Amino acid sequence: MKKILFIAMVSALAFGLLPSCEDRLTEEPKSILTPAFFSTAQGFKSGLDAAYAGTRMFWGNQDLFTITVIGTDEFFTGQDGNNNINKYNSNYLPNNGQVTNTWTNCYTFINTCNGLVDNAAVITGIDETEKKKMVAEAKFLRANYYFILVQFWGDVTLNKNFQALPTTSATRSPMSEIYDFIIADLEEAVATLPASPLVGGVLPGKATAAAAKHLLAKVYLTRAGSKAAQADDYKNAHTIATDLITNSASLGLGLLADFGQVHAEGNEGSKEVLWTVQHTSNLAYNGPNNSGGADNVLNHMWVPQYENQPGMKRDVKYGRPYIRCVPTRWLTDTAFADRTNDTRYGKTFQTVWYSNNAASIPRWPATLPPGAPANAQPGGLKFSVGDTAIYMPGKDRPNATVAAAPYLLIPPRNYSIRLSPAMFKYFDTRRADLNYPSIRPVIVYRLAETYLIAAEALLMDGQAAAAVPYLDAVRQRAAYPSGNAEAMKVKTSDVTLDFILDERARELCGENMRWWDLVRTGKLVERVKKHNLESAPNIQSPKHLLRPIPQNQIDAVVTGEPYKQNTGW
Repeated sequence: MKKILFIAMVSALAFGLLPSCEDRLTEEPKSILTPAFFSTAQGFKSGLDAAYAGTRMFWGNQDLFTITVIGTDEFFTGQDGNNNINKYNSNYLPNNGQVTNTWTNCYTFINTCNGLVDNAAVITGIDETEKKKMVAEAKFLRANYYFILVQFWGDVTLNKNFQALPTTSATRSPMSEIYDFIIADLEEAVATLPASPLVGGVLPGKATAAAAKHLLAKVYLTRAGSKAAQADDYKNAHTIATDLITNSASLGLGLLADFGQVHAEGNEGSKEVLWTVQHTSNLAYNGPNNSGGADNVLNHMWVPQYENQPGMKRDVKYGRPYIRCVPTRWLTDTAFADRTNDTRYGKTFQTVWYSNNAASIPRWPATLPPGAPANAQPGGLKFSVGDTAIYMPGKDRPNATVAAAPYLLIPPRNYSIRLSPAMFKYFDTRRADLNYPSIRPVIVYRLAETYLIAAEALLMDGQAAAAVPYLDAVRQRAAYPSGNAEAMKVKTSDVTLDFILDERARELCGENMRWWDLVRTGKLVERVKKHNLESAPNIQSPKHLLRPIPQNQIDAVVTGEPYKQNTGW
């Protein structure tokens, strides 16, 4: 029998893998995720656990990272990241694995959430208040899954109820209906969930009203830039975002004083964090050989090929070099150009590697080069273990200075797809083995972005001056105490969409959202053509403003109207 993808996807556990033949899928569900299972207290609780577990298939997984981070103005393909989706070339097709996996996982876990919502009324053995909260959690998660779908694909199928059996027919609902459904789910979540992740003993990673408000504001902001836009979307976006900011102190929330502490290891539950996706040290669920599943592999994605350089070898501290992406020169040289007043470049990128391998430390030649250090000895070691082995100063250096340096000195003109600054927000030095994925929680929503959402919505609602304090709050937090405070302040004349996108790049670099940001603001093609030399020749509008509907989804619809593909595909 031929295994095919169904839009009305039962949970991933609901069907076994099927042998191949020409017949269509007619199997009966084989798992515990059936209506009968959801109608028990134990099953209901386990179903909610499964709905949360599904978030690990996105935040931490290589698929979402690939289709939100690379192929933007921020990052392009590294040496080991050969994926046509990032290059927008002729080999980027509807059967792309990252696209298909993301689509499938969204519908899988939407169906799990639907099972919880549909069966809550018949559950006994759970306190009614607790059950109502659990349903609100399921709706928060469902809203997240549908928000991923509508941002990537536009009109998608809206499944409001649990699907116990497969179907061979499906239609695409207008994105306006998808957005209405998401908003309704989030409004209930805001009204029902605990107020804050830091109030009332909320477990890490659990949904709260604060996280739901943040997402609701972002949903309104995103809808405002789509064909489903409503006249009051920008107003709703900034009203909700500013309300969350205004009341943040009473909720135990607030911006951290130091930008560098936001992504510090072990600090994923700080007062700035609104929602995280939890990962686990249990290798059955988060193991080193499970990279296609729920692993958090973000710690590997940005690591360059440091281990092949003199004086270096692989270790847990510096990570496993997947080299999936490297920063564009626009990101390092322009977006982060101010390193005198703004701390965020040095607190986002690793630019120094210290020697950890005595066996490969190089020696000076018999004739020292001009400009060699005063302590250099002909034939002597250039440095010792613990000394600088690789340094990327972030600005140009003369060839003579590069040649005379005791370490590998790499100015920006010598960045490559093998060696360039490494974004270290997700590094994990506490995992058991070099090759293991990370067990760190992934920060999905944080309060600094709420400020930027408020600023963007106010600007787009014709209130640029009102946006200034929200931008200033983020920028002043990022300022060096010894820097020029005035240089970090924002004037009303500064507040443009491009300025806010630049600020989002500095604040939210690599945080699994940039492609969505550029599409939402209508800037994807413009900024990719301007700043990403790899993608610039191929990216097209309107084709690349949406992802292609997976080919196996289209092939699976054999009853009724054919399932429509997106424009250009």
